[in-house]
Amino acid sequence: MIRIRLARRGRKKLAMYDVIIANSRSPRDGRFIEKIGTYNPNTNPASINLNDDKALDWLIKGAQPTPTVKAMLSYRGILLKKHLQIGVIKGAITQEQADAKFEAWKNQKDSKITQKVDNLAAQKAADQKARLDAEKKVNEARAEALRKKQTEANATPSEEPAVETPAEGGEAAE
Repeated sequence: MIRIRLARRGRKKLAMYDVIIANSRSPRDGRFIEKIGTYNPNTNPASINLNDDKALDWLIKGAQPTPTVKAMLSYRGILLKKHLQIGVIKGAITQEQADAKFEAWKNQKDSKITQKVDNLAAQKAADQKARLDAEKKVNEARAEALRKKQTEANATPSEEPAVETPAEGGEAAE
């Protein structure tokens, strides 16, 4: 049985995966028929680079995706494209209708992805601004405490000689 699955690569705790076509009996990182893309879960949103045409071709030929790869194919719209292509083969819809439906779905999906990326960037900027404001507040509090300490230190020496002068004068009188 032919499977579409992931083959791990990358270093410890920073895994990247190749999306491959392989026999189900071959080892995970072993022999494969064809590499059709890569998957990097370390980015947000996860980076999925697939050759859509090859993936669709293998799906139509009967290759079975693993659950993770199935989710990735669904996310990219390849399973929808396969579904529409089967409808075209059976004569339920025309190729133009299938292409129009897929393009509409693709545009909607792309807008959602860009919106998520924009929201993440805005959230990151807001978090950075909040951290900077908190740091400024702490720095101002430290500066104010330092000013008070210096003011007290400047005020105390002027009083101390006045207090010590009579004591010194008393000692001198004795």
